[in-house]
Amino acid sequence: EVQLVESGGGLVQPGGSLRLSCAASGLTFSRNDMSWVRQAPGKGLEWVSDINTSGGTTSYDDSVKGRFTISRDNAKNTLFLQMNSLKPEDTAVYYCVFGTRSTWSGKIWGKGTLVTVSS
Repeated sequence: EVQLVESGGGLVQPGGSLRLSCAASGLTFSRNDMSWVRQAPGKGLEWVSDINTSGGTTSYDDSVKGRFTISRDNAKNTLFLQMNSLKPEDTAVYYCVFGTRSTWSGKIWGKGTLVTVSS
């Protein structure tokens, strides 16, 4: 059974940082491109960042470029998202998903983790 479990969210002040994790099981993690997507309150899903199988190629939406860093540890079947200089507009439920921006099926596998940026 394929499972993706996100963690690391919480309440943080503007300008602060958080590190999100996604633990994968039930699949060969190293063979999958991965993405982080998010859903702000009352809005639809928004792609944030992706990373290829080896971790050597990454991409970011312009809204987070220079502030967020995606990475992965294939030996531990884990995906990460380091978020710095957080803004109120980053408030959302964050999900890890299979595929890149162009190949993602649109399916959400996990429950996500809530990030709230507020003073």
